[in-house]
Formats: sequence, C-alpha cells, structure tokens
Amino acid sequence: MNNLESRKLIVISVFIFIGLIFSLRLFYIQVIDDSYSSSADNQALRFVTKYPARGIIYDRDGEILVHNQAAFDLMVIPRQVKNIDTFAFCQLLHIDTAEFNLRLRKARAYSSYRESIFQKQLTADEYAIISENLYRFPGFYGQKRSLRLYPDSTAAHVLGYIGEVGMRDLERDSFYRSGDFIGIGGLEREYETFLRGQRGLEVLMVDKYGMVQDHHGNGVLDLEAEAGMDLVSTIDIQLQKYGERLMVNKKGSIVAIEPSTGEVLCLISAPSYDPNLLVGVKRASNYALLAADDSLVPLFNRALMAKYPPGSIFKIIQALIALQDGVININTGITCNKALVGCHNHPSATNIKEAIQMSCNPYFHQVFKRLINKGYSKNYFEDSALGLDEWSKKVDAFGLGKRLALDLPNLKAGSIPDVSLYDRIYGHNSWAFSTIYSVSIGQGEVEVVPLQMANLAATIANRGYYNDPHLIKSMHGTFDTTLHVNKHSTHIDAQYYEPIIEAMNWVVEKPGGTARRAKIEGIEVCGKTGTAENPHGEDHSVFIAFAPKDNPKIAIAVYVENAGFGGTWAAPIASLLMEKYINGSIADSLKEQRILEANLLNVKVEK
Repeated sequence: MNNLESRKLIVISVFIFIGLIFSLRLFYIQVIDDSYSSSADNQALRFVTKYPARGIIYDRDGEILVHNQAAFDLMVIPRQVKNIDTFAFCQLLHIDTAEFNLRLRKARAYSSYRESIFQKQLTADEYAIISENLYRFPGFYGQKRSLRLYPDSTAAHVLGYIGEVGMRDLERDSFYRSGDFIGIGGLEREYETFLRGQRGLEVLMVDKYGMVQDHHGNGVLDLEAEAGMDLVSTIDIQLQKYGERLMVNKKGSIVAIEPSTGEVLCLISAPSYDPNLLVGVKRASNYALLAADDSLVPLFNRALMAKYPPGSIFKIIQALIALQDGVININTGITCNKALVGCHNHPSATNIKEAIQMSCNPYFHQVFKRLINKGYSKNYFEDSALGLDEWSKKVDAFGLGKRLALDLPNLKAGSIPDVSLYDRIYGHNSWAFSTIYSVSIGQGEVEVVPLQMANLAATIANRGYYNDPHLIKSMHGTFDTTLHVNKHSTHIDAQYYEPIIEAMNWVVEKPGGTARRAKIEGIEVCGKTGTAENPHGEDHSVFIAFAPKDNPKIAIAVYVENAGFGGTWAAPIASLLMEKYINGSIADSLKEQRILEANLLNVKVEK
C-alpha cells in the first residue's frame, strides 16, 4: 500500500469515527436523555421569512398607480398543535371543524415539522383579531405579507396583477418558493425582477405557546429584506381614467403617445375590469368569471393583441413611400376610376394632398401599382415580386409587421405581406399586382395592432422617426436608472411629410373633411379616418391623429369595434382626449355627452 492510499484510509477512518460519535450523541439525546426534548418543547427556533415590500408604481406626475397593503398568512407547524380548543379556533377563523381537520391533514402531509400556510391573505383587520388570541393555540403564528392595491381601479391592462407562483415559475427561477407571489400580467410581469425585491429572514426563539421570546443569537442570523424598486411610468392617470370613461359600453382601444419621446400617455382596452378584483383570496374565482365572459372578453388586451386591417390610414404610408421613390410627386393627379376599385363620390384628386383629404381608393390603387411594377423585369410576375420585396422592407421601417419594443408582454406584430407569404398562398411566379391590389388601401393581408397605429401617428408628427414606445421612464431603489430608448428612422425625407401633414390637417379642418368631428377650437389637429373591414359584422371605426400640428404634444389611435365609419365615433373620442391632455378641460360639452352616453355594444350604430 503506497503513502497516498494510506492517507486516504486514515482520512476516511477519521470521518467514520466522528460520524459514529455524533450518531451516539444524537441517540442519547433523543432516546435516553429527555431533558433536550423538554427544552425543545419549551423553547424552539422559528425561521420566519421577511417578505420585502414590492415596488410602487407611479404615473408620470407622481400619482400612485399601485402600492401595497398589509396582509398576513396564518402559519401552522403541525407537531406543535397540541390540546387546543378546536371549536374556539374555528370560530375565530369562521370555518367549521371539518375544514380545520382537512387543512391540518394537508399541512401534516407536507411536513409535521416545517411550517406551511393554514389560512392565506388575511387583511390587517382580520389578523388583528386573530393575533390577540394566538397564545391560546400553540403551533399557529402570523406571517406578514402584502397585497397590491390599485387606488384608482384603473389601467388594468397596463399594470397587470400578481398571483402565486406555479410549477413552471419554480422550475425556471430558483429565487421563488412555493407560496411566493409573482407578476402575471402587465408591468407587474414585465418588471418582476425589479419590483419583487429580496426576501429576508428572522430566526426567533419561541416558547411552547408559540410566543416569541427573543431573536436567536441576538439576531446574528437575521437578514433584512430589501424592498423592490419603485417605477415611474409614462402614464397620465387623469388621461387614462378619462379615456376609460369614454370607452364605457364600447369595444375597442385607445393608445396615446408623446411623439418626441415615445412615452405612452394612456393605453386603454375596452371593456376593461377593476384590477382590485384580482387581489387576495378571491382572485381565482374572480379571474374565472372574467375569463368566462365570451361576449366582452375583458381580459383581452385589444390595444396590443387585436389585429385589424388599417383601412384608409394605410394610404399615408403608400403616399410617403411613393414620394420618396419618385413614382409620384406632390402635384400628381389621378382620375377616380371606380372601375378599378370602389370609392365614395368625390372629385378626382389633382394632387397628393387632395387624395389624402378625400381618401380616394382608385388614386392609391394606381400609386401602389407604380410601387410594385417598376419594370425591374419583363416578366410581369417577377416584376411584381421584385417590387413587393422592395416595398415591404420600406413599410417595415414604419414599425409595422414586427413587434415594437414596448415594455409589456403579449404584444402582437401584425402582418405586412411579403413575397414569401404570397408564394406560400399562390405559388412561386403565380401572383402579381392584380392579385394583391387590395393591399393598396390597407385591406387584404395587411394587419396592424392599435399600438402600431398610434406609433404611426407619432412618426408622422415627428416628420420621419419614432422612439420606441414605452411605459416606464425610470426606476428608483438601491440604484436609480433612466431607461434607454432607441430612435428609428423611416428613411423618408422630412420634406415629403409636409404635404401629408397638410392633407391630414385638411381632413379635420376643411369643409368636407372626413374627420370634422375631431376639430378642436384653438388647436390645429391632423388626422386620418379609416374603416377597418370586419367579415363578422359591422366595420370598425378607426382614427389616428396628432396635435398641435406644429410641435405636437400627443399622437393617438382610436379603434371602436363594430361602429362603422371612422369619423363618426373614433374621431370625436380622439379629439376629446387630445383636448383634455393639451388644455386640461373640455369646451364642447355636447360632444363629450354624446360619447359618454353612447352604447355601441349591441345596438345598430349611427352612420
């Protein structure tokens, strides 16, 4: 046997000897000497998790959107539950003895020696009554927690909610333990790692009645909890609440953005719900009720997830790309030939501004044809494919057909058709402009989400660029930070935006404009109506706008489902919100009253 093997044998022997000594000592303590057992009954260690305060979320002006309220879990250590007055305990918790026995059996099945939750999420008032009597019930103690509180009962789709972690959460992140809470939707989910903080620990000495005697070792093992970071959002809570009022008894969405920064001022999905319904012990039952509502679908975030054709609003993008590519100029006139595509009655447009103002379908049918068939190939099908490939990349620069970098989950990308899509549908070299011309007026395979339409309005207001739309400005806690925002160019020269903006102003300001109901006294509004085709019923009313025309403060998109023409409902809703944000009040009370009183859920709407 060599020296190395001899040393190994000595080390192993020492460990075995030490282990034997400990085993004998443990046997003596537990079986022969009952003094330790008596001591453990009279004075035991309790390991209490100190849950951190979750970060508070504020609006842009410092108003609280969501904060914490005290709550308590009633914990139980089954082996310590001895000789208690079960009937009195059940009266205290308003449960019967059968429920008591069931919960205690579940706790024992988990562990007789480790604590588990007996009653979760007691309010501070409920626990105050119980805590006064806990000395009578050894084995039970209170564990301080907190619940979220939404003081304005608004912005549910922005803020989200929290709930208990599931198995996937536990498997994905070792931070969490069973019974922990986690952000499930909205900002609560998106900024979970910042909001949650770091849990702490208290090691306490308790007597046989469960009463705390002292910190073990004078608190040497205690660890303070670290609060989560506070978030300052971009939301204007007054604008958010006003928008939600306007959308009562309507289906649809509103998104408003500050053009110069990309900050989302309000984000509304209607119908909505009170976020306080998803707090506390009734969260599961309330969620089930909301999820079962197939008619209103209040949990569905239409602002981020509903996909619609943009309709005539898409003509703005067609015009800008066509001007940049030189296939038309500002003074290009095109006959309103209804044989090409249907249109309402109006004079033929003699320039691009009139085409936008009158929203002429045949005009943009021909504009799109010039963009697609540029003569790159003598083969008609190949030429269409080459033109569409170039066109789709330019549309992509407007933030369409892709997920914008918004800091909320579940945002959809929409769809901008490209060569690969039509090759899959029709086959290679089996389609051409005549197959896809409906795209010229924002129909066919074009799909957008409302956030993208608000971002488009901001892009036009900025004369050719947009900043990532976002909902959080800064975070404050152990370190403060301001979030970085990226700037994106459409690669369309600023000069081409001016005639489009002038035309959008005509849409609102000039007699015969399709959005006269969006006019605001003293503020120059630029807008464009749209009617999104709905194969399942009445078309959707759509409007995008920004104001003022120069140095814009707000860009907005409004969708009202099944409400018909965009100028009838979407345009006045947008104007009320813009006026509220810019002026702080509404001058036209009759316009406001008409919107507030309108029920567009189940009635035939005004044309």
